[in-house]
Amino acid sequence: MGLAEENLQSRLRGLLLMAVSNKFGHLLVSTGNKSEMAVGYCTLYGDTNGGLAVIGDLPKTQVYALCRWLNRRQEVIPQNILTKLPSAELRPHQHDQETLPPYDILDDILERLLGQRQAIADMVAAGHDAATVDQVRRLVARAEFKRWQAPPTLRLRDRAFGSGWRMPLAARTTEFRPEGDR
Repeated sequence: MGLAEENLQSRLRGLLLMAVSNKFGHLLVSTGNKSEMAVGYCTLYGDTNGGLAVIGDLPKTQVYALCRWLNRRQEVIPQNILTKLPSAELRPHQHDQETLPPYDILDDILERLLGQRQAIADMVAAGHDAATVDQVRRLVARAEFKRWQAPPTLRLRDRAFGSGWRMPLAARTTEFRPEGDR
């Protein structure tokens, strides 16, 4: 199975959820979190379907922390969801860490890159691998077209994706740099 078939699965799921939402007059919320939206690990017309991105400004590690907090008195979210490796589950035995840094590293880089606008050299000086930082920077730039088509995001931080965040679509978007690197 290739990427096109994997995306088809997500799009079919999104189509079904939108149909149910439409039929019963409910609001479908997008499942993408800030980490996934930042690096493009969301399928257009699949995971991005919905009228509101409720967790779109929460990094993946904070989504997990929120889930653990929700479970503090009783299990609301099944424990196996919180203990298995993150995966889009579009093919057997798929894990996000096959193509992304672990989320604790990814989220720290994203916070430094997007939230703090830290220079790449400063991220490397803070202990991040230069190639990993560059990979994340490129993924963020490449995913801008997906963020333009995403549903509105509840803003929880200073630098949320949404109408106030825009990078050029047709320019050399792989040249995205935090302010300190311009």
